[in-house]
Amino acid sequence: MADPRFFTRAGPFTLNQLAKATGATLGPEAPGDLDVVDVMPLAMADEGHLTFIDNRKYLDAFRTTKASAVFAAPALEAQAPEGAALLLTEDPYRAFAVAATMFYPRPKVEPGIHPGAHVASGAEVAPTSRVEAAAVIQDGAVIGDNCLIGPGAVIESGVAIGADCIIGAGVTLQHCLVGDRVIIHPGVRAGQDGFGFAPGPDGHLKVPQLGRVVIESDVEIGANTTIDRGAGPDTVIGAGSKIDNLVQIAHNVRIGRGCIIVSQVGISGSTQIDDFVMIGGQAGLTGHLAIGKGARIAAQSGVMRDVPPGATIGGSPAKDMRDWLKESAALSRLVRKKGG
Repeated sequence: MADPRFFTRAGPFTLNQLAKATGATLGPEAPGDLDVVDVMPLAMADEGHLTFIDNRKYLDAFRTTKASAVFAAPALEAQAPEGAALLLTEDPYRAFAVAATMFYPRPKVEPGIHPGAHVASGAEVAPTSRVEAAAVIQDGAVIGDNCLIGPGAVIESGVAIGADCIIGAGVTLQHCLVGDRVIIHPGVRAGQDGFGFAPGPDGHLKVPQLGRVVIESDVEIGANTTIDRGAGPDTVIGAGSKIDNLVQIAHNVRIGRGCIIVSQVGISGSTQIDDFVMIGGQAGLTGHLAIGKGARIAAQSGVMRDVPPGATIGGSPAKDMRDWLKESAALSRLVRKKGG
C-alpha cells in the first residue's frame, strides 16, 4: 500500500462502484458487492487489492496474481487466474487511473494564508485558497478558488491564476495567465524574458520581450521546466497538454491542445505545435517550425524542418521514422560486414 505518511486512502469500494465509475463491465464470475480496499501493481497485489494488465509482456504475472480484482481487456479473460474478479475494458490503464484517483483523491485545500507568507495588499487571494510559508504574492496578482500556493512560490504582479490549481514549492510565475485545474510542479520558471537579442559588431542588443505566457486549463508542467514569455505574441500552452520535467520552451512557441512533451525536450522560439503532438525525451526543435496535428517525434530527434500532420519522425536530422530505421539498419549491416 502507499505510505500513509504521504498518502491518505479512501474506500473501500465495491466492484459495482468501480465498474460504474470507469465504464468497465463485470466479468461473468465477478461479485458486484465485493469490496476492494486498495490499488496495487500486478506482481505485488494480494487479497483485497485491485490491479490491471494492459501489456502482454506481463501475462505471466497476470496468470499468477493474487489480486481480488483486475482491470483487463476482454481478449485476456480466458487467462485470468482462478478467484480473480475481472473488470473488462478496452483501456485497462485508463480505468485503473480513474480507480486509483478514487482511492487516493487530491487532498482538500485547507484555506488560509500562512503567517510566514507575504501577500501584498493589492493582491487578490480567494478565501478558499491556501498560501504556504515564504510564498510571495505581489500587488495585482489574482489567485482563484481552491488553489494551493506552495512554500517559497513567487507570484509576481499581474499574474492571474484560475480555480483548483496547484502551484508547487519554489515556482516563479511572472507575466502569466493560468487557467483552471493547472498543476505546476516545484521549481518551474514561467514568464521570464525570452532569449531575444539583435546581434551586431558592437555587441548584442537586448530586444524587449513584451508578450506573456498563457497556460490554458488542465495543463500539467513538470519540475524545473522553463517557459519564456513571448517577444510580442504570447507563448501559449494549450488546454490539457502535459509537460515533463526539465523542458525548455522558448519565446513565442505555441503548443496546441492535448500534447505530451517528455523530459529534456528543447523547443526553440516561434515554433508552432498543433494539437495532440507527442515529443520524446531529449528531442530538440529548431525555431520557426510548424509541427502538424498528431505528429510523433522520437526521443533524441533533431527536428530542423516542418513536420506534416500525423507523421512519425526520428533521428538527427529527423526524417520519416521508416526511412530512419532503414538507414540505421543498413549502416549497422555495413559496419558488421566491414568488421568481419
